[in-house]
Order: sequence, then C-alpha cells, then structure tokens
Amino acid sequence: MVNSFFFIAFTTLITIVNPIGAIAPFIAVTHGYTRRQQRRLAQKAVFVAGAALVACAAVGSVVFKFYGITLPAVKVAGGILVLLVSIDMLHAKESRTKGTQEETQEAADKESAGIFPLAIPLLTGPGSILSTFMLMDQADSVASQLSVYLSIALVMATTFVVLTQAHHLTRLLGQTGLNVLSRLMGLVLASIAMQFILDGIKGALPGLG
Repeated sequence: MVNSFFFIAFTTLITIVNPIGAIAPFIAVTHGYTRRQQRRLAQKAVFVAGAALVACAAVGSVVFKFYGITLPAVKVAGGILVLLVSIDMLHAKESRTKGTQEETQEAADKESAGIFPLAIPLLTGPGSILSTFMLMDQADSVASQLSVYLSIALVMATTFVVLTQAHHLTRLLGQTGLNVLSRLMGLVLASIAMQFILDGIKGALPGLG
C-alpha cells in the first residue's frame, strides 16, 4: 500500500513540477552564466521549491480548516488548475500559471532569479501546491505521509539533475524531443487532474459514488 501510494505521489509531483518544461526558462534566465553559476542557481531554485512544498505538506490541512475549505472543493479546484497546466503541456507550451515570458526576462539578470521565477512559480506553482495538499490528505498513515515528503525530495533531486544538464539535454534531444516528452507528461497529468475532479465531485455528492 505504501509503495503504491509513493508511486502515485511521485508521478503526480514529477509531472506537475515538470523538470523538462523548466529547461527552456532556466537556459533563458542563466544566459551568459558560467557552469558553476548555473549549478549554484539550480541548487538554490530546487532548495526553495522543495522547502515550499514541504511547508505546504506540513501546514496545508491547518490552512484549509482555518478558512473552512472542504477537501472536495480543493480537489475540484486543484483538478481544474492541474488540467489547465496539462493542456499547455500537451501543446508543448509553458503554462501561464507558472509565470509569463516577460517575468522570466525581467528576472534574467537578478540575483534573486533562483527564487523568482525559477523556484516560484516555475517549479512550485499553484498546481504543485494544491497537489501536495491533496496527497497529504489522502495519506492515511505516517508511512504514507513520509512517502509524500520522500517524493518531494526525489522530485527536486531529479529537477536539479535536469537543470544542471539543461544544455546537454537540449543538444541531445532537440526541441522536438523535449516537446514530445512534455506532451507525454501532459497526458499523464491530464488523467491525474480528471481523477482529482471526479474524486472531488464524489466527495461533495456521496450518492454519485
């Protein structure tokens, strides 16, 4: 059970974070940087993004209870948001929920680029935050909760490797190859989003279950 939940958590987060989709913005932001500077910026970005998701996993339920937000509402809202992200991925476009091209260009020469726009909202955007909330709610044991935290750590480690090898991956796969991978991840993410929505509707209207 724990292994299957870990698989669900990891696949959900790796597709919504979408390290492949972060390659082009990362290259744009780090244009003119040395390899060492790029590595340092990638390290900063994944650390901040990972810390944000861990914080969301730890306090998400408290926030929702404080505002009186029900889980079905979160699932439907999160599912719709994740579905919008997946549609952009299916069209091999960067989702506007993860920032705009103008914001990326504006931050290109700033020291804070590792935080904005790379860490937030590119890697940790509304979709990944809501997905983390929902995964933690579905975790029915301490082991399952630890699986979510482990998934966050592995997703960020994978993202760090992808970003530090961004130029090599671009030359190896080409833009077409990157687009194909993005579309495949988008298809998986669309399925996950629809499941979120269906679960939310069933939770709000138990008779449908």
